[in-house]
Amino acid sequence: MNGSINTLSVGDAFSVSAALPRNKPKRRYTPPFSLRLTVEERKRLDEMAGNQPLGSYIRDRLLGEKTEKRRKVKKPKPDTAMLAMVLSELGQSRLASNINQLAKAANMGTLDITPEIEQEIEQACREIQAMRALLIAALGVMPVEDEE
Repeated sequence: MNGSINTLSVGDAFSVSAALPRNKPKRRYTPPFSLRLTVEERKRLDEMAGNQPLGSYIRDRLLGEKTEKRRKVKKPKPDTAMLAMVLSELGQSRLASNINQLAKAANMGTLDITPEIEQEIEQACREIQAMRALLIAALGVMPVEDEE
């Protein structure tokens, strides 16, 4: 081999590289400030912030025009029309009616239900109720009591 090749060990090469000065000074961030809120206070602040990130909203409210400008990041808006369509499809799917028919047949004894199947049906009911509640919350509408 050529005798002019520098033959540093891996450890020596690392030490040399680590000792080189850095090009950029490390940016110093101020430490974050923590504040405990009640659930109601946090919900109210989130509502007041709207599409603005909560930290930006609080900074703007506290410091007003003296706030240092930072890049703006908006919260994504839910696609209200799509959520409404999903909620409508859930309502039109007849899931509740079909499950009610299964329950009625099981109570009458015309449908053989094992404890495992009963648990699966109950779990399906809970999941459907959870989907409905999440969709209603995402749309910000008041739930309508089901009529039987």
